[in-house]
Amino acid sequence: MLRKRALHVVIGLVTISIAATGCGRSASGQTPQSGGAASVAADAKAADLVPADIKAKGSLRVATAEGYPPMEMYKAGTQDLTGVDPELAAAIAGRLGLKLDITNASFPGLIPGLQADRWDLAMSSMSDTEERRKAVDFVDYFQAGGSIMVAKGNPAAVKDLADLCGRAVVLAKGSSNLAIGEGQNATCAKKMTISQSEDAPTGLLQIDAGRAVATIVDYPVAKMLAQESGKYEVLEAQYEAGPWGIAIDKKDSQLRDAVQRALQELIDSGDYTKILEKWGVTGSAIQAATVNDQK
Repeated sequence: MLRKRALHVVIGLVTISIAATGCGRSASGQTPQSGGAASVAADAKAADLVPADIKAKGSLRVATAEGYPPMEMYKAGTQDLTGVDPELAAAIAGRLGLKLDITNASFPGLIPGLQADRWDLAMSSMSDTEERRKAVDFVDYFQAGGSIMVAKGNPAAVKDLADLCGRAVVLAKGSSNLAIGEGQNATCAKKMTISQSEDAPTGLLQIDAGRAVATIVDYPVAKMLAQESGKYEVLEAQYEAGPWGIAIDKKDSQLRDAVQRALQELIDSGDYTKILEKWGVTGSAIQAATVNDQK
């Protein structure tokens, strides 16, 4: 599914290669690949599983692609990376006994960079999809889908997708959220009036003007837009949600297992939840760290 840089890039749907396919939500109903995490001692600590060559270097090289708040972005006026992914990457590195070395890169280059050993992990709101698993393994750390946004106070009393039937709705052009709305509209006895915006923020302008009662936006982006503006509410239900994963080259199975264990330690300690709480996205929390969406 295409990555939707909701704040400053027009959303569109493009068919491209595995390496270049964007981030965002996975399609529903995907079948996990075989070849999940190898069996490791149940009482092993994450730091004990770190491959010797990485332990000797003392650092964990992580690549991300900024521009998808609140997941990864620059601190205002700086080139310092912040957001859910950089903070979680730092916490994982800490559990592994390593220093974080984080790099901003182009999203299409993340998987090729892993394969060329330019970094150890790619962590950038990347959907764990069956197609991508042909190139990398994923340690899944987030679950996200599209959520309904309405004006603060929810004056139209929208509760769910069905409540959008017969209403004026604005959805971003070419996005998976447009597909969600159109899918619901096909079931409506009284059809929605759907207008299309260039991106999420411009769609919200139609809600401000009273020309639409709701839109659908990727959950973490919706939460950030609502928090920053104070003018909107986000309904907590997420539609067509799928896993986002930390990408690791398939040859690095030992590192994959160490990262999975580190993430589980963060979940168990509550540190994972604290990071998500800071950025207002606890609705996308997972309960257990999985590999390649294998439960």
